[in-house]
Amino acid sequence: MRSFRVELGAASHPVHVGSGILDRVGELAREAGMKPGRAALITDSNVGKLYAARVTASLKSAGFDPVVIEIPAGEASKSIEMLSTLYDRMTTAELDRQSVVFALGGGVTGDLSAFAAATYLRGIAVVQIPTTLVAQVDSALGGKSGVNHRTAKNLIGAFHQPRMILADIESLTTLPDREFCEGFAEVIKYGAITDAPMVADLERDIDAMLSRDIDILEAVVERSLRHKATVVASDEHEAGLRKTLNFGHTIGHAIEASAGYGKYLHGEAVAIGMTAACKISNKFAGLKDIEANRLIKLIERAGLPTAMPSGWNGEDFMIALRLDKKRSEKRIEFVLIDSIGHAFSKNLGFDEILSALK
Repeated sequence: MRSFRVELGAASHPVHVGSGILDRVGELAREAGMKPGRAALITDSNVGKLYAARVTASLKSAGFDPVVIEIPAGEASKSIEMLSTLYDRMTTAELDRQSVVFALGGGVTGDLSAFAAATYLRGIAVVQIPTTLVAQVDSALGGKSGVNHRTAKNLIGAFHQPRMILADIESLTTLPDREFCEGFAEVIKYGAITDAPMVADLERDIDAMLSRDIDILEAVVERSLRHKATVVASDEHEAGLRKTLNFGHTIGHAIEASAGYGKYLHGEAVAIGMTAACKISNKFAGLKDIEANRLIKLIERAGLPTAMPSGWNGEDFMIALRLDKKRSEKRIEFVLIDSIGHAFSKNLGFDEILSALK
């Protein structure tokens, strides 16, 4: 097991990455200072049947008394309506301020559960147990929580740091190919914005990762999480450096919202968004064609889409783009790269962004 801490003062917490460590959730939660007692294990209809029994047994052996709350799998569950359902179940289970929410699943489960924990009784503890590659390398770490609005992704939310993150690499072996591949968008993003050697390593190892080599996946998950932890530790609330983690996400989120949540998986939309960001970076940041094409080829090798959807620049897309959280009047703080491994943000007008994509 590989372990490190996200350094955030009073909100610092451990991260554990390994194989077969789901059975240690309860033990490691106790080591992280969580008290036994009433708890909620929130999972989705796909993940629950695979892993809920193991995690429940681990929690019970450590003195926790978990109620299992299952939500429907899919992006549609990341909603205000489902949030209300969680509040009902948590209230019925008589969770109190010493209780812990354990989020077992992908990004939808993690974001929704963390927002429920952040707002129930004005805030109770949450533990992230990500089971998808997207969640393991990205969304589980950083404290962002929230739900989607019908017009824009992640419009409603709060920062609420987890008390612990536990990523079991073996859970990736049960993912369908499409859900597995989408996670590489976030992995490639870290190389693009902060770690040029990582891009070379991904080019070398992508085939082994796609074949789900456990040792290589464990290393790349840890490397990705350490990159994010470094950024979050220096900029928890996205006042500066953390904005670079949004590379590819401005266009990606607009695609997700305008196409209808679920048509594109998050990583697929981000992959298209990164391709678009390369084109925009070429025009406004001087990114060389050879470097842009190198990243785009890597995205394609990972089995991810790169082309904007047909009819992408319709009214729904424009509404979603204008509701981006980084907007200010008619401009967006857009994340660009001027070379592989170096990102920065620049205020661009909507017209400038659209013109670079046409």
